[in-house]
Amino acid sequence: MSLDVDVSTEGLRVPIARSRVAAVARAALRAEKVRDALLSITFLDAKRIAALNKRHLGHSGATDVISFAFRRAAPRTDPVIGDIYICPVIARTHALERGVSMREELARLVVHGVLHVLGYDHPEGPGEARELSPMWRRQERVLQRVLTSLP
Repeated sequence: MSLDVDVSTEGLRVPIARSRVAAVARAALRAEKVRDALLSITFLDAKRIAALNKRHLGHSGATDVISFAFRRAAPRTDPVIGDIYICPVIARTHALERGVSMREELARLVVHGVLHVLGYDHPEGPGEARELSPMWRRQERVLQRVLTSLP
């Protein structure tokens, strides 16, 4: 079993240690019963994540998290492989809106990205439909489990 997670801050100041980000991702993968994975998590500024959003998803503007999963040739034996991009500036706005710490919001986005890499999805856009979706409910359960299990 190997849960390899690489975290890059791209020179940004992020209020959570890279080792903690990797631990959150590994805990989320374990919660989803994943035994082998190669994940890359990169923190980007608003300009760079907006460019990714436009180029790959056709959406304008910055977003909080974007995930890409690579198809597994042999789903039961090949590792889960994916890239997750997170924008701390947008995360800060969402943390303030939710009344949570920046660290909790960044952990939420890591879990959210992991679930997308694993194939989960939710309705587009902000609001109730998204936050009542099965993926969002799963995300919050995994997040609470992760937050209570890490030192």
